[in-house]
Amino acid sequence: MDYKKLVEGYNEIATKTLQGLIKIDSVYDQKSVSVEKPYGEGVAKAFEYMKKLATNDGFSVDMCDGHCIEISTGSGEKTIGIFAHLDEVPISGDWKYPPFGGEIHDDVMYGRGTSDDKGPAIAAYYALKALKDNNLINGFKVKLVLGGDEERGSSCLAYYFHTLHKPDVTYGFTPDGDFPLIYGEKGIRDYTYKGHVKLGPVISIKAGVAPNAVIDSAIVRTKNGKELKEYLENKKNIKYKIVKEEDNDIITVEFIGVSAHGSTPELGINAGLIMCNALGDCFNIPLLLDFAKKYKDPNGRNLNACYETKYLGLTTYNVGMISYKNEMFNFVVNFRYPENVNSDDVISQIQANSNLPIFPDEIPAPVVYFDPDKTEFIKVLAKVYVDETGDTKNKPMTIGGGTYAKEAKNTVAFGSHFPGKEDRIHGADEKIDMEDFLGSMPLYAHAIYALGNIK
Repeated sequence: MDYKKLVEGYNEIATKTLQGLIKIDSVYDQKSVSVEKPYGEGVAKAFEYMKKLATNDGFSVDMCDGHCIEISTGSGEKTIGIFAHLDEVPISGDWKYPPFGGEIHDDVMYGRGTSDDKGPAIAAYYALKALKDNNLINGFKVKLVLGGDEERGSSCLAYYFHTLHKPDVTYGFTPDGDFPLIYGEKGIRDYTYKGHVKLGPVISIKAGVAPNAVIDSAIVRTKNGKELKEYLENKKNIKYKIVKEEDNDIITVEFIGVSAHGSTPELGINAGLIMCNALGDCFNIPLLLDFAKKYKDPNGRNLNACYETKYLGLTTYNVGMISYKNEMFNFVVNFRYPENVNSDDVISQIQANSNLPIFPDEIPAPVVYFDPDKTEFIKVLAKVYVDETGDTKNKPMTIGGGTYAKEAKNTVAFGSHFPGKEDRIHGADEKIDMEDFLGSMPLYAHAIYALGNIK
């Protein structure tokens, strides 16, 4: 079957649909949370947008008490699942294009969610619609489940499976990773240092927007402003800007870094750690110097907590958020680890060498692993990728990132990021190349059909 020809008639409507969805700010909003809208107004608007679309296109729709939207078609003993999400990380950094504009420039669409994960969700939706419109879903059911809280820990799918007791799928994929496919993911667990401390002349700190993103902006308000300003003027390797100078020698400074995904902290420049080192050095604050030293190496070598396995690789420790107000200090770490690591043991080991108490998340996101040589649906997806792209050089992989594969059984990440392409997930000017957006649609149509027809 020619899957490229099957989906090409949907390219224009898919593009317009994605632009409309990008224009909805679906970042979690505590202020507008309600029973009907557990993740706030923006996520609810994104769900309503998809509900209207899917209902008009003849799909069955279940709103799942506002936690997810399930779009389904077909029937049979076998169920193929597609799990994507409509929530987004908050806006940070300097954007050239409007983060909720969905503007296309030089065949690239810009906006929060274009690649993570609205773009892939819409590509999967129209792949499914193309199959349905051509009567190619026979003897099996397909459900596209779009969650609303993936970026904060996937409580949406936890509700879907454990509160609503939705059945597990026979085979599934999430378009929230990389091609060719991802057959293994590290475990993930956030932990937070919390304590009442005095940080010398420092009045307040606000750094980072989410545990799973490298801090690209750290703002500190402090006394002894002249001293800090002179210190920074002599440090040519520190990027910063003076936000405000007050008459009583109080100064507000923003330390500037480069954001990256929490699974790859080595690709970013952590403004929070730069800030800790600068304040600690300038004002002789041992606690901040200690944090800067311990977390300088993103793999945990300075914590004496670096571990590695053949398939899932090294542990990573991303400092994602730091705050200080009224002498209460919080320091949040996004910890990712391979299959031979017990997160309780590692955190206890780190706690033994800490001056502040550590509070870990109660339930870690589990390790995911399927043997790529022995698991049938993995082999099917790998063949789909080769058949559609002709790429035999790039191979299935494992990652440090966490996807819905941790929540949904018999599921792996399949695209939508193509090998060798620039990735701005969680960063400023997030984008998706239109070639990749439209090019993923035949892969998803082929994947759904092939999984549905596994004997």
